[in-house]
Amino acid sequence: MAKAKTGETLSSVISKSINSKDGFNLDNFKKSKFLDQSVKFKKQRWVPFSPALQEALGIPGIPLGGVTLLRGHSNTGKSTTLSEIAANAQQMGVLPVYIITEMKHDWDFPRKLGFQMEEVVDEETGEVINYKGFFMYVDRGSLNSIEDMAGFIADLLNEQAQGKLPYDLLFLIDSIGSIPCKMSIEANNNNPQWNAGAYSQQFGNFINQRITLSRKETQPYTNSIVAVNKVWVSPAETRFSQPKMRNKGGDTMFYDASLVLTFGNITNSGVSKIKATKNGKEVEFATRTKVSCDKNHVTGITTKSTIVMTPHGFIEDEPKAIDKYKKEHSNEWSAILGTSGEIKIVEDNSEWEEDNKNIPVIGVEEN
Repeated sequence: MAKAKTGETLSSVISKSINSKDGFNLDNFKKSKFLDQSVKFKKQRWVPFSPALQEALGIPGIPLGGVTLLRGHSNTGKSTTLSEIAANAQQMGVLPVYIITEMKHDWDFPRKLGFQMEEVVDEETGEVINYKGFFMYVDRGSLNSIEDMAGFIADLLNEQAQGKLPYDLLFLIDSIGSIPCKMSIEANNNNPQWNAGAYSQQFGNFINQRITLSRKETQPYTNSIVAVNKVWVSPAETRFSQPKMRNKGGDTMFYDASLVLTFGNITNSGVSKIKATKNGKEVEFATRTKVSCDKNHVTGITTKSTIVMTPHGFIEDEPKAIDKYKKEHSNEWSAILGTSGEIKIVEDNSEWEEDNKNIPVIGVEEN
């Protein structure tokens, strides 16, 4: 390469080098191979978390155009997060697509968090027979395997590409690890290795790639996945090591995720139940849980904190926020506890590890 003369920039020297006397032009070559397109990515957008979860994690929400994983034991905040995201996606015009494989779904909960839907009523009996609105829903009634789930997602993406489904799509999977692969079904043996292999083949090599490619500027729509991941705990390998949280269904979704949130402890849920009591009766109205961002390939920020989940969504883990919630909903509890006497707030710390009740820690992940 020619040396730069005084006042000449490095870029101009490179330009002269690749546009030499033989007439070769790199820009023209890239254009001939269609390598001058699809370089730019869309500006990052987010489906926002609730203000309380944003405060706890220091993250705006889930990144559009990527895979987000919500993992942890039961009753630690995963479904609350999923429901808040679904409601906020609707407000943005992003179409929520529920994929329910665990059959624990209850529409009353997301509706309390702002999810919009209409009741379909039987005109003769007045009974609610269905729900409709700006969302899609599918469950184990039609999805029997990991391959069925991947095929369903691929079909919607194909319909979108053909202009038949003109919306950004947000796939809400609840949950990874609760549905087998076809080989497991045919062998009547729910084999974890076969299931992990199916996730790797169907999602790691196919679906997840299509999701992340939707962030390209050339793509008209931006699609995302938010998946709840069931977990199991492997025992400590030696007396000097610690038990580890493992992802059911293998690690494909974890490795492909741009954001991973973990709720609760490693070995148990690690929650503390907050109750209102009066005259020997009690109402459990909230649960304090730990939440951490264990992987963040969007902003690089990883965090650890605590938050309080309620039937109406997350609130901050502060006495003022809990007291405010108490005042807003004490009338509801009085129907159970009675109107006479004072309502007291007590907390059951049986699953809470005191050594982890610390001030939130914020750091930068090394990618």
